[in-house]
Amino acid sequence: MDWIYNTDKAFRIGEDDGFSKRCSHPWIVVLRDQGIGRMVKSKIPTILLVSDGRAETAHQVLKAAAIQFQDQSYRCLRRPNVRTSEQVARIIEEAKDLDAVIFYTLVSKETRQAMRRASGHVVEAVDILGPAFTALKGQFKKKPGAIPGLLYDLDRDRFDRMAALEYALTHDDGQRLHELYRADVVLAGVSRSSKSSTSFYLAFQGIRAANVPLLPDREPPTQLLKLPRSRVIGLRINVMHLLRLREARMPSLDKRNELDYIDARTVAEEVNNANRLMDRKKWAVIDVSYLAIEEIASEIMDRLRLQRRLV
Repeated sequence: MDWIYNTDKAFRIGEDDGFSKRCSHPWIVVLRDQGIGRMVKSKIPTILLVSDGRAETAHQVLKAAAIQFQDQSYRCLRRPNVRTSEQVARIIEEAKDLDAVIFYTLVSKETRQAMRRASGHVVEAVDILGPAFTALKGQFKKKPGAIPGLLYDLDRDRFDRMAALEYALTHDDGQRLHELYRADVVLAGVSRSSKSSTSFYLAFQGIRAANVPLLPDREPPTQLLKLPRSRVIGLRINVMHLLRLREARMPSLDKRNELDYIDARTVAEEVNNANRLMDRKKWAVIDVSYLAIEEIASEIMDRLRLQRRLV
């Protein structure tokens, strides 16, 4: 996904932040002059982030520099895993077509030389690591190893955790159902069956977890039903325990929903319908009635590891 950044905000191309409206052409932003209502077109500057890793370092340096240019919007495009001179040549051409500036963090001799040869005559390129390599080479009296991806390998757990947490946040409580296929596991259950808290605990372990509520007044989403059964875990819960949990939540609920939400017969029917769906789809199930979040997550992780060993 390409992003348009402001020094105070970042939003995807096509989104409306309430003040600026994005056009169909990704280079153009239409800014509404609030004082006189005029529409002014301007070309958004484009920055290409080029790396033989994930371009995280280039991204952080760019943000640190761009924040000094207040209220400046710019388009940020990542080009990660660049390992050959051919890839560099294609990126140079892309930068030329976009009239872009390149920020790069390349460590191999081949790609660094290719970038220096081509960029100086065609586009402006910022070598983020070059000065650091030069200074450390003199200080350490040895050459750098020029091995791509070392920083990512060092921080792999942190990057995976951050990605999993972002996924859990944006796929909580049935959000973005069209992206369920990207989850390592999808949790399904009635309201107050520990879906969200378990999803976030799993995310902290680097597992992409989404959760989908099984609601009494509507059919389960098609995207959930189409998933391979090995990717879905149903969370079952005892009716009486569920009633106690819901009663404790009553102060924060809309009063119009109170009666059905804590009515014993209605809740029992809701739980039974959810259990029948889990049985019909042959999902793996966990009774979460008296389990702590850590225990639920641990059982899920055990099942996921077993599944991976069997694949």
